[in-house]
Amino acid sequence: MEFLALFAGLAGLWLGTEATIRGAVSIAERFGVSEFVVGVAILSIGSDLPELAIAVDAAIKNLGAGDASDLVVGSALGSSLGQIGFVLGFAGLIAWLTLPRPMVIQHGGMLLGSTLLLGLFGYDGFVSKTEGLSLILVYGIYLWVLFTDKAQPGHGDDEQASLPASIAYLIVGLAIVIGSAELTVQSATRLAVAFNIEQSFIAIIIIGLGSSLPELSISLSAVIKRRTHLSVGNLIGSNVFDTLVPIGVAATIADLHFNAKMLRFELPFLFVLTLVVLLFFRRTRGIKRPEAGIVLGLYLGYAVIKFATAEA
Repeated sequence: MEFLALFAGLAGLWLGTEATIRGAVSIAERFGVSEFVVGVAILSIGSDLPELAIAVDAAIKNLGAGDASDLVVGSALGSSLGQIGFVLGFAGLIAWLTLPRPMVIQHGGMLLGSTLLLGLFGYDGFVSKTEGLSLILVYGIYLWVLFTDKAQPGHGDDEQASLPASIAYLIVGLAIVIGSAELTVQSATRLAVAFNIEQSFIAIIIIGLGSSLPELSISLSAVIKRRTHLSVGNLIGSNVFDTLVPIGVAATIADLHFNAKMLRFELPFLFVLTLVVLLFFRRTRGIKRPEAGIVLGLYLGYAVIKFATAEA
């Protein structure tokens, strides 16, 4: 029954996020926002609502007797790994992913910097409220710089919904995401207890990869339509968001413990995998099938190691 509840929760997160994204993108395109900005900011925030909703819900539980810190940190890191490893690797098998070198330097530096900052804050075993606010502030500055850059013209969509319909999609999608997050956290926690499995494993692999389904859907749709900047922008923006906002917001609600195993394994692996991806973009002028196969292989290897070392 708990497996069904977890599946229903993840499905709800995906469906709710899809509705939210449809509304947000339609509204954004009406105001002429550039394709890359739509991917980095609008789509990434919309597709990362599951991680944020899970983080808030789990943090509220931390105010009580329980401790769901591993769900917060694990789902955020797991989603980042799933996006930069599985989703980007899979998309690269379908189409040649490219990104201008100035964007690789600017946004790649932000990716690596946010990972290092999270590691610095979590080094002592927990993230304080002040550190949580700092993570949110850094993301806010990133968005401010992004939107103050000279934007390119947006790509209109002849089939975009009306403004009232777009707003309705946005509101309904948010409601579905919030309700599904509650179901996902409850079922994942019960599964961890029932099977005596590390809460962090369920958060990183099951929830992290499951909540990356919106990014997978967006990326595949974008590359099929030959809008690779939209796809890559979404994945870059999503990883910056995941390493800063969900953990930052949760830490401002309640004390957030940072699992030492994640600090020693997940965070360094995320940094290395991100560095490999950025080097491919910089040195090979994009990610083609060979590079995509390497990225995907690294992620699958990580998943196998994680499964083999999970404590029963």
